[in-house]
Amino acid sequence: MTQRRFGYRAVLFDRPAVLFCPASRASAVAKARQSGADMVILDLEDAVPEKDKAAARDAAVEAVREDWPMPVGIRANGIGHGAHAADVAAIGASMADFLVLPLVNEADSLAAIAAKGDLPVAAMVETARGVVSVGDIAEVAAMLIVGTNDLAADLRLPAGAGRSSMEYALQRVLLAARARGIAAYDGVCNVIDAPDQLHAEAKDAHRLGFDGKTLIHPKHIAPVQAAFAPSEADVERAKKVVALAELPGGAMNFEGEMVEAMHIASAKRLLARAGLGESG
Repeated sequence: MTQRRFGYRAVLFDRPAVLFCPASRASAVAKARQSGADMVILDLEDAVPEKDKAAARDAAVEAVREDWPMPVGIRANGIGHGAHAADVAAIGASMADFLVLPLVNEADSLAAIAAKGDLPVAAMVETARGVVSVGDIAEVAAMLIVGTNDLAADLRLPAGAGRSSMEYALQRVLLAARARGIAAYDGVCNVIDAPDQLHAEAKDAHRLGFDGKTLIHPKHIAPVQAAFAPSEADVERAKKVVALAELPGGAMNFEGEMVEAMHIASAKRLLARAGLGESG
């Protein structure tokens, strides 16, 4: 069993800014390591030209041998691609913290890969078939990532349709993740220099309940982290709610609202995200 840098929950939860980085570009990999992202995924798939696939695989395996301040995974090429088998074998034997499998349409193929070793396997849900099967996929996945670009294309959404056209699909992915107790991450914002669009997408992902958002550029890291960060008012309220846990009894009245154990646990999670305690 390969020694990992991070434990399961440390890898997969409370990582709001998840940066995709082409493994074929050494300068981009070096910048990603110093970027301040909460998690990095070295990409062997979409971001890498066909002629560079093998070299990118070798570069990714070498890169994850280095010290990283955040969890780092590697996205393999999908099932059916000529590089898929070699990618999975190399990633499984590497120091990566997790493997990302794109275009997952059903659980069996994911389960076969997950059964090969101890490496957590994240499933990218990027098609209508994947969304329909997401409950079964979540049973074997370590985490779920929505591939909103491929999903929009598969749903045949018109240009400019926006996220609202995919909200049902996004909610199904999030529900499947929560039912299984695994993390779920939103898709990328396609435009690098569109702060208003990025902010709106990140706030929407947070509103829906996602653990974070995948990114295509380091410029997106700080804005996404800010969008997911608890506000000062939220933190102060959470502190007061957690303080109620010291009192005897079941449901309690707090500022005119009924507070039960579930609300206290939620407040503890918020404080943990703010770096002020352990999640409950």
